[in-house]
Amino acid sequence: MASLKALKLRIGSVKSTQKITKALNMVAASKLRRAQQNATAARPYSERMRSVVASIAGKVVVGPESPKLLAGTGKDDSHLIIVVTSDRGLAGAFNSNIVRAVRRKADELINGGKTVRFYIVGRKGRPVLQRLYPKAIIGQYDTTEMKNPGYEVASAIAEEIVDRFNSGDFDVAHLAYANFRSTLVQEPTVDQIIPVAAGEAGEAQSGNAMVEYEPEEEEILSVLLPRNIAVQIYRALIENQAGFYGSQMTAMDNATRNAGDMINRLTIQYNRTRQAAITTELVEIISGAEAL
Repeated sequence: MASLKALKLRIGSVKSTQKITKALNMVAASKLRRAQQNATAARPYSERMRSVVASIAGKVVVGPESPKLLAGTGKDDSHLIIVVTSDRGLAGAFNSNIVRAVRRKADELINGGKTVRFYIVGRKGRPVLQRLYPKAIIGQYDTTEMKNPGYEVASAIAEEIVDRFNSGDFDVAHLAYANFRSTLVQEPTVDQIIPVAAGEAGEAQSGNAMVEYEPEEEEILSVLLPRNIAVQIYRALIENQAGFYGSQMTAMDNATRNAGDMINRLTIQYNRTRQAAITTELVEIISGAEAL
């Protein structure tokens, strides 16, 4: 049985931990509202950008003059997955859920005979992927100094991805991140962003509206396609930020309540041990008095 001193020290330690988890919960809750507003505000723009690009792409006959980001390389042997995670933990299963979705996609492609590589945004996704897929990580963008994701960060990442695509490092690119639904639900998502998915173009083309573009569609696409990649990456960054704070708030709230339960159990154990020690001393005193 643990001594009274050991129990008292453990109760003090758990109380200190409870203060930390409660503080982290309050910090996450205060940052969540702004992050949620940013994610909600960016969705209509990113979705509209994707639909416009898909609509124009659906009207273009792919040929030698078509932008490479639309036409692709003519094959799909090599795939790049851009994995967007956070730089910090203490957020429950937030990062592991994203990595799990990436692993499912990667294994599906590998089983189909494809080559899979990874580009990491955020530190938490790297260790597991590096262990499971040695030498498959071809790049990483350092976001440790980034307090709030901005479009300039997404644009820099998109520029590097496009340069790698033009250099022939991969044929198809996918973007993996967590769609923020609520503080309890963050949905891991893996979307194809290079080239424009054929399904999206077909869906956009099925509308009844007749739209004429000026200048020509291919000239518009040469500008819109790189911008669309940056917009989708920007959305992934801010969706991830909202999802991270939501997960952290939930995880720290659970940890605070668990710490309270543990303090109650340890306090009961401490009181019982102290009472047992007092009873033992009383018995010894009475026995000694009777012996005299």
